[in-house]
Amino acid sequence: MGVRVGVAEAEPVKGRHRRARTVAVTGVVVLAAGAATAAALGFGGADPAPTAAGDLPPETATVTRETMQDTAEEAGDLGFGHPDTLPGWLPGVITRMPLAGQVVGRGQVVYRVGEQPVVLMTGPVAAYRDLATGSVGADVRELETNLHALGYNGFTVDDRYSATTAAAVRRWQADLGVPRTGRVELGRVLFAAGPIRVDAVATGVNQPTGGGQPVLTYTGTGHSVTVRLDVTEQRLARVGVPVTIRLPDGTTTPGRIERVATVVDQQSSGDGSAETKIEAIVSLRDPAAARGIEAAVVTVVFTAAERPDVLTVPVAALVALAEGGYGVEVVDGNTTRYIRVRTGLFAQGRVEVTGDGLAAGMTVGMPR
Repeated sequence: MGVRVGVAEAEPVKGRHRRARTVAVTGVVVLAAGAATAAALGFGGADPAPTAAGDLPPETATVTRETMQDTAEEAGDLGFGHPDTLPGWLPGVITRMPLAGQVVGRGQVVYRVGEQPVVLMTGPVAAYRDLATGSVGADVRELETNLHALGYNGFTVDDRYSATTAAAVRRWQADLGVPRTGRVELGRVLFAAGPIRVDAVATGVNQPTGGGQPVLTYTGTGHSVTVRLDVTEQRLARVGVPVTIRLPDGTTTPGRIERVATVVDQQSSGDGSAETKIEAIVSLRDPAAARGIEAAVVTVVFTAAERPDVLTVPVAALVALAEGGYGVEVVDGNTTRYIRVRTGLFAQGRVEVTGDGLAAGMTVGMPR
């Protein structure tokens, strides 16, 4: 699903950097075919003897100094994030339902049971019980914070449901057109992180409700991109790292990794198998960039590492040394010599290298 690159630190070790290992094996074959093994080149002793003109490499490349980036492109789903389910706790018959895509704000009606509203309020704690005089907890503070924001005052915003809280609730209930009990029954209020967007409805008008069966699903109102990566690509997904999002029309917009989690993907084969994935949630820095898009497949460009101002050669220029490690064959006129190098970042077909005497502008051989 896009470009795959890897990071190597110093000397490659067994089991890492499969791409580099393939190059190393190829280098050994080339040296053997040319009757010039690494041992014969004299590494570990005096400087190796120059190669005769007839033994010059068939192709060459230039050592360059540049900024290298370990990037990868992955497909992602642009939408409004994972939907949550709203269960129906108020018993009765549904008399009004919202449409998919409808946005509901704090204090507004989500749906109606027996023409009595279920209302949205904002906060991190889900509604899980009746609230009445004497109740204590974070959900009480959440209710009082919302009542205060909606203009119902006369109480102290704290964790205790007091008589003055109940009085404010009765005023709120009168405006809603529900019985003025001063008590907030479970199911009257949906607490969500912010305004919601109706994703899909699970039931409809004239249908019975109550008992917690699903009524609808909802999301937040802001776009995000969900990307699922192989576990081997975990290095790409780090919270707070900037990314680039390529939209369906070819334009790009900046994004940021907000959340990373390990998830289990159930396979569609029907055999019950599952695969572990790394899920990254990416926000858009410019929400207007996705205006008018309900859902789409986009490309997310991750940058896992960056090396500024380093020497690089094509990966194919590496040759494996019999005593271990890598070298490059430097072409100087009609002769060549070998320089031992240490490898760094592998990306886009090139590799970061360092070595005594190696400099930008040198010509290196490309063994076949």
